[in-house]
Amino acid sequence: MSTASYTVVGMTCGHCVTAVTEEVSGLPGVTDVSVDLDSGGLTVTSDTPVGDDDVRAAVEEAGYEVAGR
Repeated sequence: MSTASYTVVGMTCGHCVTAVTEEVSGLPGVTDVSVDLDSGGLTVTSDTPVGDDDVRAAVEEAGYEVAGR
């Protein structure tokens, strides 16, 4: 089991959270996604490590950015 944390920039509402959750959940191996609107926190749990570039691409596909990576 692997867990990684990120900060998502640009989310402003529940729809934003849903969009990020759906995109990141679709990555191979991901078993759980937790998104906090207030902090922008994104926690990804997976069976095996998921690449930062893959998470970044999924977040960008949802229309947002990952900060600081």
